[in-house]
Amino acid sequence: MALILLAEVSPKLSLSFSPVTGPYAQRQQMSNSSSITQFLLLAFADTRELQLLHFWLSLGIYLAAFMANGLIITTIVCDHHLHTPMYFFLLNLSLLDLGSISTTLPKAMANSLWDTRDISYSGCAAQLFLIVFFLSAEYFLLTVMAYDRFVAICQPLHYGTLLGSRACVHMAAAAWASGFLCAVLHTANTLSLPLCQGNALGQVFCEIPQILKLFCSHTYLREVGLLVASAFLLFGCFIFIVLSYLQIFMAVLRIPSEQGRHKAFSTCLPHLAVVSLFVSTGTFAYLKPPSKVAVLYSVVPPVVNPLIYSIRNQELNGAMCKLIAGCSSEGI
Repeated sequence: MALILLAEVSPKLSLSFSPVTGPYAQRQQMSNSSSITQFLLLAFADTRELQLLHFWLSLGIYLAAFMANGLIITTIVCDHHLHTPMYFFLLNLSLLDLGSISTTLPKAMANSLWDTRDISYSGCAAQLFLIVFFLSAEYFLLTVMAYDRFVAICQPLHYGTLLGSRACVHMAAAAWASGFLCAVLHTANTLSLPLCQGNALGQVFCEIPQILKLFCSHTYLREVGLLVASAFLLFGCFIFIVLSYLQIFMAVLRIPSEQGRHKAFSTCLPHLAVVSLFVSTGTFAYLKPPSKVAVLYSVVPPVVNPLIYSIRNQELNGAMCKLIAGCSSEGI
């Protein structure tokens, strides 16, 4: 995630320093920053018809993500057969997906419905904090889930020892806490810097790259340094995931029976697909010139992840069908 942010904001590094220096310039910069009470978000469409279309499409996407992830959470909680490390981490993933899409989409829908662009300073700060928190925590959780699959395939005899209930809780808590720490550091560092370039953001929600463009040039490198440190941490997680799956694939290929290989692959492919979707949507969002598509990385994974796990995982799919059938029979 931090690598994506750096790719977006790196052009700013070439800006020259303001010719006006000294105490007067500093007072003027701080005055400009302190006078900002709201930000202007990018409109999703220019015409009223397209704005309403965006609202209804976004509402459908949000309800679909809410229902799909809510169904997975309810199924895992209610079915004691799914009280295993893999499904415990999947429950946490669904919670993070709900938080991620709920941070960006409702405000964008409200702006489209009421034909507005503004968001308060405190609202922007909350949105910035939450999007960094949920996305960072999800990335760390995906790393933990890769470790879970590595132990299950490569060290099955030690699975119960290495991934007991207490260890799973600790690893999930570490992922949430790491996301929280990243969010606190980035939010506090970003919003403490003076703004000199107005209050218009080139995005439909508040995010670090767009706010960085409003910074005074001489304060810009402080946040970039934090982004570089975060990039190294996230890149380390990515390397861990890649190495884990290399060992998983080698272990699966050594399984003599074709049925055993198929079963082992079926437990790993959903997670691998989710990781690929998370990374690819974030990369595509910032390599694509139109900035409106940057919302993809907080919208697409929450919608598609439940489909990936429900389609590829027969055990989960069967449990959800039983839950739906049970609820239907009780309602009749």
